Amino acid sequence: MYLYIYRYMYAQTELFGKIQTRGAPLQTAAQRLANAALNEIQDLFQATFPPPRFSPSDAGPNSRDRVYSLPVTFWTFLWQGLNPGTSCREAVRKVQAWFVRLGKPPVRPDDTPYCQARKRLPQDWLERLLHDSARTAEQRAGTQGYLHGREVWVVDGTTVQMPDTRANQRQYPQLSSQRPGCGFPLLKLVGLFSLSSGALREWASGNKHRHELSLFRRLWHHIKANAIVVMDRGFSDFVTLAGFQRRGVDVVVRHQQARRKDFRQGQRLGKNERLVALQKPLTQTLTVSQRLWRALPETLPLRLIRVRVNIKGFRTPELILATTLLDPLAYPAVEVAGLYLRRWRVELFFRDIKTTMKMEMLRCKTPAMIQKEIVMHLIAYNLIRCLMAETATTYAMPLERISFKGTLDTLRQFSPLIASATSRKKRAILLHAMLRTLVEDPLPYRPNRAEPRAVKRRPKPYTLLNQPRHQMKVVPHRSRYRKNKAA
Repeated sequence: MYLYIYRYMYAQTELFGKIQTRGAPLQTAAQRLANAALNEIQDLFQATFPPPRFSPSDAGPNSRDRVYSLPVTFWTFLWQGLNPGTSCREAVRKVQAWFVRLGKPPVRPDDTPYCQARKRLPQDWLERLLHDSARTAEQRAGTQGYLHGREVWVVDGTTVQMPDTRANQRQYPQLSSQRPGCGFPLLKLVGLFSLSSGALREWASGNKHRHELSLFRRLWHHIKANAIVVMDRGFSDFVTLAGFQRRGVDVVVRHQQARRKDFRQGQRLGKNERLVALQKPLTQTLTVSQRLWRALPETLPLRLIRVRVNIKGFRTPELILATTLLDPLAYPAVEVAGLYLRRWRVELFFRDIKTTMKMEMLRCKTPAMIQKEIVMHLIAYNLIRCLMAETATTYAMPLERISFKGTLDTLRQFSPLIASATSRKKRAILLHAMLRTLVEDPLPYRPNRAEPRAVKRRPKPYTLLNQPRHQMKVVPHRSRYRKNKAA
């Protein structure tokens, strides 16, 4: 049985790279030491990235032979992202433990060299690793999320907070309704996800003064022709709809509430379906260039679809969708409506990133490091998606039935054991057990489940910080007074 598992894992799986067969010559102890991974995360995911990505630079900040080289710093930083809440000191202890295990010289216990090494990580290099991880996840997932062979993308925006430092406040100011010293800097983030794999391919960020539409336009050139983009109505302006049609990209979006929804107008395509012409606004939008504005047509044909939602607890009983998929025979209304309802997954993607991976409150104190911390979280998220896609493909299981949190928990427990395996046979058994664990614990099928937006756990009765900390005078809690002074 073990021989079957060994052959199956190394012949079928693609996530963990190609491993030598039993008949290959054995490595010497020196070779094994030179090729050993610096932690369990590198041991599992280094095959996801092209080897030249980690080649030492000929010149520049990362060209010197340091303890915290480019690979050591990246994989340690990534380990922090996969283990939310870990401090830089704990990351240094991780490096110390692995250097002792590999027989390397001891590492200083101070975390200053590690923090300086994180600052030296090139931002563009991290972005290329993000693209590599997303591309790998899409290859593992295949075409199960496509619509008639066309790739489907979903886009949405969110916000994250960061430490209240002067540099962060200057770049990402807090809300104007909050008093100085009582709030946190706020960053807007727009993400472009693949609906088939759930991986994040591109992202753009800005402060509270940047509209999500202007951030999204930075990502247009990454969407290839013949793709389909599913968006919320916040992105359904004329420039976006006409600009995508001009690029050969179709959209499915919820119709804006301010536009007319009279189904007596336009050409009738079927029950609750109309073909209408959307007029170009009279004034130019501030977030678009003059060149693009002149290139847009005066009218844009749109297909409106009215969808009745008979789901208990659903807030909206009726949806009106607008799409540039104009052919009702090639793209029936039921199919388009089902595609838009799948847009809700992008909310779950952001929940996995912000809540499960604890990115809702960042920890770095400068804007430059905030950008690197975000992209490291996104790389870690994509690597979990790679593992989920590999499991779904290997066992022919729907990807949405695999739990992100369950995959992250399983990875944390199995990765140290896999890295410390003493033979290829034991490693194959552990890899098989890890993937099998994910399959045997699927998400329950709960259609139309009610999820009220309410919190059961009450907050602790602490005084709110409504003044800067150095000016705040805390009133003693009323539960501390003496009930019986006479006694």
